[in-house]
Amino acid sequence: MAVLQKIRVKFGLAISIIIALALLSFIIDPNTLESALRSMSSKYDVGQIAGKSVSYTDFQENVDKFTTIQQIVTGSSVQNEQSQTQIRNAAWQDYLDRYMFVENAKDAGIRVGADEIIDLTTGNNISPVLANNPAFADETGAYSPEVLRDFVQNQVDGDTSGQLKTYWNYLQNAVMVQKYYDKFGALFTNSAVQPQFFTDRVVAENNNTVKLDYVLVPFDYADSTVKVSSAEIKAYYKDHKKNYKQSAGRDIEYVVYEVVPSQADIQKTSDEIEAVVGDFATTGNMKAFLLKNSERSYSEYWYKKGELANNMSSDIEDFVFSGAQGASPVYKSGNLFRSVRVMDTANVPDSVYVKHILLQGTDARHLADSLSGVVAKGGNFSNLAALYSVDQSSAADGELGNLGWFTQNYIIPGFEPAITAELNKPFVLNTQYGTHVVLVSKRTRPVAKKQVAILEKTALASKETFNDFYSQANRFATIAAGTYEGYKRAVDSTGVYSHTMNDVTEATANYGSISQAKEITRWVFDNKKGKASNIITVNNNYFFVVALKDIREEGYKSVAEVAPSINEILRTEKLQEVTKKNVAEKVAGMTSLDEIATALNAGRNEREDVSFGGRAYLEPSLIGAASVAPEGVVCGPVAGQACVYCFTVSDRQEASFFTEEDARNENMQKSQYNSQMIIPTMMEYDNVKDNRARFF
Repeated sequence: MAVLQKIRVKFGLAISIIIALALLSFIIDPNTLESALRSMSSKYDVGQIAGKSVSYTDFQENVDKFTTIQQIVTGSSVQNEQSQTQIRNAAWQDYLDRYMFVENAKDAGIRVGADEIIDLTTGNNISPVLANNPAFADETGAYSPEVLRDFVQNQVDGDTSGQLKTYWNYLQNAVMVQKYYDKFGALFTNSAVQPQFFTDRVVAENNNTVKLDYVLVPFDYADSTVKVSSAEIKAYYKDHKKNYKQSAGRDIEYVVYEVVPSQADIQKTSDEIEAVVGDFATTGNMKAFLLKNSERSYSEYWYKKGELANNMSSDIEDFVFSGAQGASPVYKSGNLFRSVRVMDTANVPDSVYVKHILLQGTDARHLADSLSGVVAKGGNFSNLAALYSVDQSSAADGELGNLGWFTQNYIIPGFEPAITAELNKPFVLNTQYGTHVVLVSKRTRPVAKKQVAILEKTALASKETFNDFYSQANRFATIAAGTYEGYKRAVDSTGVYSHTMNDVTEATANYGSISQAKEITRWVFDNKKGKASNIITVNNNYFFVVALKDIREEGYKSVAEVAPSINEILRTEKLQEVTKKNVAEKVAGMTSLDEIATALNAGRNEREDVSFGGRAYLEPSLIGAASVAPEGVVCGPVAGQACVYCFTVSDRQEASFFTEEDARNENMQKSQYNSQMIIPTMMEYDNVKDNRARFF
């Protein structure tokens, strides 16, 4: 299992599962697992991709596989919220790659053959998936084909646990999928060829500028004669229905009772901390005292001026740096009580540059003492690290053994003594990784700092207080009696503020400032319009009562919902035509812009250096018309989005600042931007339904 250990040591805590894309984030709630297994119908599918259903059971099996991969790489079965999100995203992406992307790439004529896979894994063109994997690096940190061959030929077959085979199969699949992405990306990018005539036109459009004189007449939005009929709205809706696609959503109202400590609870906490402040000021075993009496354990962190004021309060800052002895008074901030005591004072740098030699084994301490003596007498640290250090990958600034700059907030666990170590004086310390010979070779200018013990207690709601808030919420829910009408009566009779929240989706997890409240979302999507909930408890200190006002199923918005916006669109189009017609009648036969301005009772405007390819912050219709208008001739009227224009082009200039290279670069940028739409377009084409929010 030496290879597994190497994988874990090389990757360290920063390992993350290799995936092509990261899609969405979600958090599992174990309380939903039982309900998720109630049925095998499509309602309980995690998703659908290109007509293939992904059941909850299948998805969980894939999650288990990627969990195993993570455990192989990290050597740990511990999972936090972030790692769970990574694993489930990787499992979902794996389905997208298999069912959608690879199939579409094959439809485009792309293939990744068996011989190519062999070449990418053990041949002459090693995939970056393997070449950048620290597990296959030699002692210098560089990729080694010999290490990879040994892994494949000896380690995988000889591993009776099957873990290395699982890992190797995963890597081979990642190599294949990545190659499909590379080939499809190259096909897409290289197909974005811009013909020369188009390049010439873009160059001309950016280099040809004009001076533009114009008058404008705004639309008369108060014109009551311009109307839109319901038939016209329905016809527009029919022709543009795809623009009104909607996801499933819910409109709700809710009240929330937050459980907060009562004045009696706050006074009790104040009394408790005051009772131990005297012992806090004199104790000789601060670590043990804080473990027993404080919510904050002892820390050897060194504070400089300003940090305590920013992180805690100016009162604490003033006490610590005033030279006062013993414990401070108890300072209150909301429901939080603190007292502090200065434990030590020293001049300490903000950053130190650290070198180390890592030793392991039964004789590590004896060897470390010997090497420390050699370094103290002027021995070359980098050479000694090359000869003796287990860590052959740390080489900041090109020198083996260099860990680089550390601060108190960014430091390897166990290396804290380096912050206050003497400059250029080697010392030995032990960490979870082994025994280290450590040398601080550089540091920032030391400044006065304090080590501070912090006695801290937070006032929490008592059982009596908790029950009181629950009783209030229960009274509200009783009045509501499970209906929206009852909910409104409860709001009126209790005077509680009712929150409104529209467009709740199955992914909604936050309600106002309250996070991780998916239980509310689940209730909302499991009930009918007009229902009100019983008490829903969130995070053990929020009591919700929710009423479901309206339901919108996935599909298309109704004509009635979008009629106001369609009315605005069609009325604007009619105002364009009416205003354009009126202006044309008033200026008919006129050849002078001044004459037109007088007839329209409008002022003249000027804008220089207007080009079709530039950004003149004018309406596109005006810029487009000006780019092809004859010089010195009154043109118009031209209808924009809010005004109608008459204009004259003068002083046309040709420059050469915008080159063919600029045009090609611009086209490449457009191609790169368009490439970002490949996956979303495929997902739309293959009708991807991502229902993970129902479960996680």
